[in-house]
Amino acid sequence: MGKISRAAIYDVLNAFQAPGANASLVAMKAVQRMEVEEDRVLLDLRLSSVFQPHEAVMRQELETRLRERAGAAELTLRFAWERAPEVETVNLLPTVKHCVVVGSGKGGVGKSTVAANLACALALKGLKTGLLDMDIHGPSMGMMFGVKDGPEGTPEGRIIPIEKFGLKLMSMGFLIDDDRPVIWRGPMLNKALVQFLGDVEWGDLDVLVIDLPPGTGDVQISLVQNAKEAIQKGGAIVVSTPQDVAFLDARKAISLFQTVELPILGIVENMSSFICPSCHTETQIFGHGTVKAAAARMGLPFLGEVPIDLDLRKGGDEGTPLVVGHPESPQSQVFLGMAQELKDRFKL
Repeated sequence: MGKISRAAIYDVLNAFQAPGANASLVAMKAVQRMEVEEDRVLLDLRLSSVFQPHEAVMRQELETRLRERAGAAELTLRFAWERAPEVETVNLLPTVKHCVVVGSGKGGVGKSTVAANLACALALKGLKTGLLDMDIHGPSMGMMFGVKDGPEGTPEGRIIPIEKFGLKLMSMGFLIDDDRPVIWRGPMLNKALVQFLGDVEWGDLDVLVIDLPPGTGDVQISLVQNAKEAIQKGGAIVVSTPQDVAFLDARKAISLFQTVELPILGIVENMSSFICPSCHTETQIFGHGTVKAAAARMGLPFLGEVPIDLDLRKGGDEGTPLVVGHPESPQSQVFLGMAQELKDRFKL
């Protein structure tokens, strides 16, 4: 085998992300040493200890890429771990018994629709329920619940959530104009999220459903750290569509939750099929069963399949979630089944 270049190795390292990370090994400054001689490569990597449980997976994937893409015949890959700093946090949700975060590795899979209808289903099961839209850049709960007026405040400066359909609701969309972009980044965004989380007057809740922003970055980690006590009593739900490529992104969300040691309550396959309203023929537009099979392989609970439905879409656009407007529909029954499963698990 011929001589390989450092540039080829750099390209591999610059494209590789550790499970749960939102930056490459190069961007994280994890590469401590790189020696190349002919087709032999020595690499020393130094990472936070939060990634140590994924060492075997990272080693296998890196070795495969370096051999296939960079042409390394002899490869020595060594990991070193630095202890993650202890993060001082406070429980910003002291009156919430259980917190359920709904996440996905990417946008466009119907995560917010699932979160909204699941929250409504929990309320219909008699639980004191709240719904927090934490998607700062793309808040959608205002439209999905038909909320046009902003919330009121207390004399102490806390925010009183809006109540509708038996839920307590809060969203960044309630506080900004519809056409005004939110352009916060980095530490400013994280600080805003933590303040937004802690300044809402939720009162006593059995369950708070949090619609996370899409992705697996610092925002999600910051949120989890500052609500960890309530979330560990609840857990995380991951939403994916049936395509294999969509579940690849969902795996990133699963890995993030596992890295920060949150229980995964289950996985939901959204848009699992389409039932024609005229002929009632079922068509599996995006495939079917991929998510359920993957959940079984990973040893994770599978919460259900939600078919595409025109009323589901209309409900989100017109301000009445399907579970509220058509509780008897097959899709609503899926959400009600999920809610009952969570109620039983939480012993509420």
